[in-house]
Amino acid sequence: MIKNLIATTVAIAIAVPSLSAATWEIDKAHSSVGFTVKHMVISKVNGKFDDFSGTINFDGKDFAAATVTVSINPASINTGNDFRDKHLKSPDFFAADSLPQMGFKSKKVIPGKDNTFQIVGDLTMRGVTKEVTLDATFNGTVKGMQGDTRAGFSATTTINRQDWGVSWSKTLDSGGLVVSNDVKIDLEVEAIQKQ
Repeated sequence: MIKNLIATTVAIAIAVPSLSAATWEIDKAHSSVGFTVKHMVISKVNGKFDDFSGTINFDGKDFAAATVTVSINPASINTGNDFRDKHLKSPDFFAADSLPQMGFKSKKVIPGKDNTFQIVGDLTMRGVTKEVTLDATFNGTVKGMQGDTRAGFSATTTINRQDWGVSWSKTLDSGGLVVSNDVKIDLEVEAIQKQ
């Protein structure tokens, strides 16, 4: 009986780390890194980054033990307007040529109610790193068509672009900004569990 108890304890000890170390890779084809910014006070412009990658370490249940790492290529910015995208890649905004990498790395995850949680981490943009908090939702898991296991997440936050040195701005005659300082970030993530 003692031998069985020891064997069970060892099995649990081995299983728990493997659960907490489960790695999920973001599926770029079924995910999006988007943003919304006010234009001339009266309207909103949406955009996204087409080139990104990331991993999530998550056991499927314990949010507090999860970690997230995302890398984004600012040169892949896409607002549906070539002239505007060229300006956004310039030193006025993302300086994509000289500062070619953006990223996010979580520091802690705070569980909430009903599959909601907050992800606190460092966002790096234009060589500046500052802490942000994402409000996130776990949308569940499902078996994919190829037999893989997939997990879905949604997350959002609002940042002040000036905090990262994205400082180009012009003031309208009415007093408002051509481009607002506040930028809403929206993430829709589908991740595949690595075997």
